[in-house]
Amino acid sequence: MASRILHVFPSFEIGGAQARFAQIAGHFGARFDHCVFALDGRADARNLVPAGVPLRIVTPDFDKRRQLANIWTFRGILATTPHDLLLTYNWGAVDWALANRLGRRIRHIHMEDGFGPEEADRQLPRRVWYRRIALTGGHTIVVVPSQTLRRIATETWRLSARRVRYIANGIDCARFAPATPASPVATGPVTIGTVATLRAEKNLGRLLDAVAAARRQSPLRLIVVGDGPERAALEAQAARLALGDSVVFAGATSTPETFYRQMDVFALSSDTEQMPYSVLEAMACGLPVVATDVGDIRAMVATANLPFIVSTRTPDAIAAALLALARDRELRLRVASANREAALDRFDVNAMFGRYLALFEGREPDLR
Repeated sequence: MASRILHVFPSFEIGGAQARFAQIAGHFGARFDHCVFALDGRADARNLVPAGVPLRIVTPDFDKRRQLANIWTFRGILATTPHDLLLTYNWGAVDWALANRLGRRIRHIHMEDGFGPEEADRQLPRRVWYRRIALTGGHTIVVVPSQTLRRIATETWRLSARRVRYIANGIDCARFAPATPASPVATGPVTIGTVATLRAEKNLGRLLDAVAAARRQSPLRLIVVGDGPERAALEAQAARLALGDSVVFAGATSTPETFYRQMDVFALSSDTEQMPYSVLEAMACGLPVVATDVGDIRAMVATANLPFIVSTRTPDAIAAALLALARDRELRLRVASANREAALDRFDVNAMFGRYLALFEGREPDLR
């Protein structure tokens, strides 16, 4: 009989944590039976999960305004829903972690991938205390994909280092591979691209401003892949900047690799990240990366790419990095090749699969 895993996502819309879940679930197929609680009712990420994977999507009925009452509601659901393992994801599911501490406990893994805009620059004291209470206990393991998050979990939240596991996100370098060797002569404007859920913390307005500034000195085009609540505002901003048909809003996709292969440079302008899948995907696809210096991004990219990780989170700084790469094709190719090699060498998806399998089965993963 397949092991039964209950996943609690604040939202099951497409994002990094959801993409990793789909990747792991697809790899193990029928070995695990997955029930996903999508707390906001959004379940676009179901399209990322391969056919044949046992998967049910549920939207629990609860009133978000009644936090204390909800904890007992969640405790009741956990007590009456037979599962072998509980996985909670990020701040929006921490109430379920606390509910699991009451009464009979299910073996529990909490996945922390990062923070919303309200915690982009500092940890909120109330949330620190809440996490410290909810995520403490011998039945809980906390998994983080970045060294930055590991430091926060152990030093700020004061969780026991014995209960925190750092597991780097892994990438399928065969799927995310350059389409063909680079042609000897490039034609047309250099294409900048980004792949992101269009939320406030991604700060894609900053990228639009940067591209508009850079275009005054060099012809560029921009592809924005993804959807989300900020899309209308971003489209309006692009219109105000008179970017016209030099920017394309491509919408959400389950095949981002097809868009990476249309890009010359990948850009990320976020206020907060930890170990973004989009950067790994871009590296595997052989792209240079221009990004704000947040989370583990500086530690992820190849050494040759470090000059293009900008510490000053301004449109002008991003524009300067974009222009440096746009004007020098040989530099782009050197950085792209180094990033591809780094993805192959350090972020192997099979190593990630092995570590999660051990955790799901209650074993200690090999973290070497």
